[in-house]
Amino acid sequence: MRFSDAFLQQLRDKNDIESVLAPYVNLRRAGRNLVGLCPFHGEKTPSFTVYPEDQTYHCYGCGEHGNVITFVRKIQNLSYYDAVKYLADRAGLRMPDDTFDDGMDRLRKRCLAANREAARFYYSCLLNEEGKQGLDYLLSRGLKPETIRHFGLGFAPNRWDSLKRFLNAKGYRDDELEQFNLLRKSPKGHYYDAFRNRVMFPIINLSGDVIAFGGRVMDDSKPKYLNSSDTIVYKKRRGIFALNFAKNGPEKKLILCEGYMDVISMHQYGFTNTVAGLGTALTDEQANLLSRYADEIYICYDSDEAGRKAADRAVGIFSKVNVKIKVLHIAGGKDPDEVLKNHGPERMRMILNDALNDTEFKLSEAKNAQDLSTNNGRLNYANAAAEILASLPNPVERELYTNVVAGEVGLPPDSIAAQITKIRRARQKKEERSRFDTVARNTLGVVKNEFYPVGTPRVVIAAEEQLLASLMRNPDFYRAVKSEVAAEDFVSPVNRRIFAAIADAADKTDRIDPYFFEELFSPEEMSHVSGLTERFGTLGNTLQECRDYINTMKKHTIESGQTEIGKLDNAAFLQALQNIKNNKL
Repeated sequence: MRFSDAFLQQLRDKNDIESVLAPYVNLRRAGRNLVGLCPFHGEKTPSFTVYPEDQTYHCYGCGEHGNVITFVRKIQNLSYYDAVKYLADRAGLRMPDDTFDDGMDRLRKRCLAANREAARFYYSCLLNEEGKQGLDYLLSRGLKPETIRHFGLGFAPNRWDSLKRFLNAKGYRDDELEQFNLLRKSPKGHYYDAFRNRVMFPIINLSGDVIAFGGRVMDDSKPKYLNSSDTIVYKKRRGIFALNFAKNGPEKKLILCEGYMDVISMHQYGFTNTVAGLGTALTDEQANLLSRYADEIYICYDSDEAGRKAADRAVGIFSKVNVKIKVLHIAGGKDPDEVLKNHGPERMRMILNDALNDTEFKLSEAKNAQDLSTNNGRLNYANAAAEILASLPNPVERELYTNVVAGEVGLPPDSIAAQITKIRRARQKKEERSRFDTVARNTLGVVKNEFYPVGTPRVVIAAEEQLLASLMRNPDFYRAVKSEVAAEDFVSPVNRRIFAAIADAADKTDRIDPYFFEELFSPEEMSHVSGLTERFGTLGNTLQECRDYINTMKKHTIESGQTEIGKLDNAAFLQALQNIKNNKL
């Protein structure tokens, strides 16, 4: 084991989980535990629970589970080694002398170094004769030299191997550069530059590291914008352009635009709290990240139909996190960059001041979709508005907008209020069923379905997870049944690795703590590992039950058509659990 058990225990003791999570989760006390909105998925009702006694957390909504190391790895996208180092530095602990970076960490550092060299190369190309076309383009878009320098913009020459030869000379191999998405490989096995004849936009993380690139083509090639694919240091779904600059603003407000040029232009005109997504529609992960740095977010998308639809979708995603939303109506240009160039920053300030809140924006979109001069149009708008207003938790806010809508369609407010009440009651029943379904799935251990082949019977999943939980709690059980079960008996590749880790640890210790498996698994896998003992902590725990689980695993094969847990009533669900225990399913 790379770090000793003693050091990891000391690390955990010195990093109280509540203080580690506090910057990311607004926790409130609930008895002996703490609860808050999960930072890993969007939700309105807190399902993220922190257990101070054993220094772990568990989300009953998405199934995430772990400890301080798991949390730091996932929330900051760090390797195991870097997460341990971060927590050691935070606690003032000295890293053990006999530790060293694991292979994944070395690869991550090498990727960051290659990206840094690539960014320098692209910048130097922009300033020489070969990059004149790119520089002229940026200047024609109104960017100042200091802005270009501030964002580290560059140019990828219109050659197949310019970056390849540059990085080869720095000691980087073609195969690893392909893995870093700086090179690509042809069907014939030839490596070539991933970006060519493009203005380059470095994507920088919150630590100041270059993690990826975006490139705008200089001719009519498609796509117009090309972005790095996911790598060991970059996940597009989690990335935000210019957050490294915008997060330092005096107010906790962010402006979210669609593209690189919009952001850069906004910064140049003084709106330095502007950011953008990275070539994808807004994701839950991006919304969660932005909510850590802002209490209020202004959605500043293009004024065309695609931009309005994207804004509507973004409002829905942000509604899951604890931030206020404003939506801008771009007037005087198709996007923020054009507004600034045509009318200057004063117009943009006016647009920001006139921004609609999320409810007003939704109602406006619903209203614009109907012809209110007709009875059918007024009816459709009233019904759509009722659906929107039913989502508002504040009764005063519901009443205010109910009166507004009633005036617009010429109906008594009471009739719209009655429809809102009907919708809210129906949703409440659906949510109650959904909550039960979530608890059921979580208890049976099938939250992380991606760890199992499609069609795996839930009885097999339950048996595998209950067996692993029992073996972790009781290494003696492993020693008693190790001749009866092998890694190959598990259908889940992750569970095979967990079993192998248990087998290795059981020969060395009488106590197996999932905490000490961190270096062997990814953050997502560690959530699964540490969640096993949480999910099955209240179930039976005998050697005979372990043998029952093993028999179940060997007896059953993968099949489809299993009853959905969510369709069982409480009694049937409890019986299903007992049947699994009795090996009857």
